[in-house]
Amino acid sequence: MTTRSISATVAVIGGGVVGAAITFTLAHRGVDVVLLESDSDLAYSASGTNSGVLHTGFDSTPGQLETELIIRSAAIRPAVLDALDVPVIHAGAELVPHQPEDHDTIRELAANAATNGVEVSIRKSDGALLVPGESVTDPVAFTLALAGSAVAAGAQVELNARVVGASTSEDGVTLQLEDGGEVTAKLAINSAGLHADDIARLFGDDSFEIYPRKGEFFVFELPEGKTLDHIVLPVPTKRTKGVLVFPTLDGHVVAGPTAVDLEDKNDWSVRAEAHTEVLEKAAANYPALEGLTPIATYAGLRPAGRDTNYVIGVSDASDKLINVAAIRSTGLSASLGIGAYVADLLPGLGIETTEQQAPTPITDRAVPQGEWWRRTANRHAAAQPTVEQVQR
Repeated sequence: MTTRSISATVAVIGGGVVGAAITFTLAHRGVDVVLLESDSDLAYSASGTNSGVLHTGFDSTPGQLETELIIRSAAIRPAVLDALDVPVIHAGAELVPHQPEDHDTIRELAANAATNGVEVSIRKSDGALLVPGESVTDPVAFTLALAGSAVAAGAQVELNARVVGASTSEDGVTLQLEDGGEVTAKLAINSAGLHADDIARLFGDDSFEIYPRKGEFFVFELPEGKTLDHIVLPVPTKRTKGVLVFPTLDGHVVAGPTAVDLEDKNDWSVRAEAHTEVLEKAAANYPALEGLTPIATYAGLRPAGRDTNYVIGVSDASDKLINVAAIRSTGLSASLGIGAYVADLLPGLGIETTEQQAPTPITDRAVPQGEWWRRTANRHAAAQPTVEQVQR
């Protein structure tokens, strides 16, 4: 077997949606870029285990980098989705009040949305908050489309390319791969999700720590061919957006997620008690789920930062490394904004870029096999509870 020897101007570490979006953006700004993914395909971790909901940023805290990049992404995304033929449901979202105090929360959210420049309205009949810009996509198809377009624009994508070592010099960085291969570049971009802190440590950077925040989801099939045509939002808390109910592209309905902070980055199991936790909250907002048994379950591990969020910038330990870390549950929504933000940093590091080019059409499209949520559920099937366990 020939040992890989790869050279590029920029090496992006991590093939989730954020890494794919960075690679896509750099390739379309004329940068010679390689994307390194440790797994056998892209979007097998956090990016393939989220809701698929594309948020507008209506409820994001004004002034934060996360909010800036969600909103920036929302402006970029429609043209990219259209050009790359990424499936999307322009469903819109509703947040219906159930308690008297919910009306105050909705008014606060509407004011927050106005500050962020996001269109919302309050329905007169029941005081519900309506967010027409919220939508749902297939996050695996989105990730693969971004990477495919990047390749068509000249980028490289390397699978089974786990980075286990790094050394820097005045000229750039050399990355050692687990299989003995080597990658040389002028700059490395660390978008390794759950393992972004591990990659940073290879460069002597211990400035942040990543822990997994588990989100458990339940997939349902409504009786009598019924479908859900919008996203049902809960009243949020300070810690979490709460349990959503949303349609999938294939006509199913998903409820979730939970928010369970863990230490084990390999714990993809769905807790047996999560069904009750999710369904009680979901059915309160969408009664059609009452009494239904899920047809599938899956868990996602979001890469949360320990006392930090959206760590994006040149590492203090090495100017040959840009960290893109602690990108929690909003990473799908913010991905294209993150890509643009990172690309804007490169000229200051001596790497020339051109003006953003239109997305390159994909001639050899990688297509996910089956529903994206089933891909995830099947991959971690051994870690999931049985139907009998869920019904207990």
